[in-house]
Amino acid sequence: MSQSFIDVHYPRSVTESVDIPIIAREAPRYAQPGDAGADLMAAEAVTLAPGQRALVGTGVLIALPDGHAAFVVPRSGLAAKHGITVVNSPGTIDAGYRGEIKVILLNTDSSTPYEVAVGDRIAQIIIMPVTQARFIPVDVLPESERGETGFGSTGYGRPQTGAQA
Repeated sequence: MSQSFIDVHYPRSVTESVDIPIIAREAPRYAQPGDAGADLMAAEAVTLAPGQRALVGTGVLIALPDGHAAFVVPRSGLAAKHGITVVNSPGTIDAGYRGEIKVILLNTDSSTPYEVAVGDRIAQIIIMPVTQARFIPVDVLPESERGETGFGSTGYGRPQTGAQA
């Protein structure tokens, strides 16, 4: 059986460094070389009761260059070990925003409060180039193989009707 590969060409900006002016109590930092997300640290202490959410400041202000956005995402270790996640994940930071980056944390645990201390790694920030779309009104969309089928329509993760084991 032969396998075909799609040749993908990324714009140079995907692999290049981007200089981002920053004001920070503690700057985001990458834990390992090659990581996509840099850790954001809490600039304030917060106690999250079970089921509670809180807006937690990071003390970080950035100036993204035009054509870039930052995305705030949960840390997998906090989610797996303590049930702490970011409510609006990914949180989007536009290039024109100059305010403090804050993270909306949620304690999904049903019985244990979670203490966030100043300096704790609470989320990650991913910087990416973005394309601004032109939305073109039309009366009919072009056909596609998938069509209008939505959530769960691909069948991954669930048994197919009539399938035999």
